[in-house]
Amino acid sequence: MRALLLLHHLPRPAFARPHLLPVPATTRPLASFAAARPPSVRSSRSRARSSPSSPPPARAMASQQQFPPQQQGSQPGKEHAMDPRPESIVKSYKPAGKLKDKVCLVTGGDSGIGRAVCLCFALEGATVAFTYVKGHEDRDAEETLAALRDIASRTGARDPVAVAADLGYEENCRRAVDEACGGGGGRIDVLVNNAAEQYERPSITEITEADLDRVFRTNVFSYFLVTKHALPRMGPGGSIINTSSVNAYKGNKTLVDYTATKGAVVAFTRALALQLAEKGIRVNGVAPGPVWTPLIPASFGKEKVGQFGSEVPMRRAGQPAEVAPSFVFLASEQDSSYMSGQFLHVNGGVIVNG
Repeated sequence: MRALLLLHHLPRPAFARPHLLPVPATTRPLASFAAARPPSVRSSRSRARSSPSSPPPARAMASQQQFPPQQQGSQPGKEHAMDPRPESIVKSYKPAGKLKDKVCLVTGGDSGIGRAVCLCFALEGATVAFTYVKGHEDRDAEETLAALRDIASRTGARDPVAVAADLGYEENCRRAVDEACGGGGGRIDVLVNNAAEQYERPSITEITEADLDRVFRTNVFSYFLVTKHALPRMGPGGSIINTSSVNAYKGNKTLVDYTATKGAVVAFTRALALQLAEKGIRVNGVAPGPVWTPLIPASFGKEKVGQFGSEVPMRRAGQPAEVAPSFVFLASEQDSSYMSGQFLHVNGGVIVNG
């Protein structure tokens, strides 16, 4: 793998926001995160060029953003095939060592929100392991792994680990935890249950028992089973973060089975938080709204993809880079030590009262 490209050599995709660093649409690894490196590894030259009086331009809160019509014919979706590529890291992100020496496992971490979480955790000093689906997400996983290795070389963290696994089955969940722990000295400090799939179906009569089994295995069973096998590796101060969805709170008439799984994730999170409080392990979640991830072109038709995100008050889709800092907040003891059983709603302004 080639060394990561310096930011100023990158072409800017048409839909990139000026203060976010997108993934270049090439076969090379992710772009360099020099602008987001920990303070200890930034060069004095880059510090000299920075000016407190010149903050990075702010992202427009509301816009009339549209995406080029596109559709991927199968799931899981592929980030490298998206146009534009999702934005994985905030260029001006300032790490503070919040997860230094922590070991983190992120399921579905090869792309989308999972990738952005992996990168933020790594920038905060964590050793990161993530799962992906072999044969479908190999290229995305290679990109993410290369970027994590580059960050680890600067932070002093252990080498990242990529684990190929279908997490709908218990043996695969056990193996994923074991392999993740192999790179982290036998422990897990932060677990992010994030793997998911969805299929648009206009009527409940179109959902077969096999469809239901598959979606619940990925979106619910994996959360239970990965957590079950990770818990013996976790101790006081540990954090479990589950990814739900705004759909769990407001519903979605064409994603009935997916919405049901995300509601189950909310209930699971709240119940588990009560169970693990006495062990000193916090359990929280993030419920994103419409976010530009591979799940979108893999789930919806071209017309809906083109208008994706326009229904929320901010009138645009979010980017994974805008969601990942919420996971850092919930993972960090110094930031969220008195929070458990709660959800953060990064959803473009949708009021859910949940």
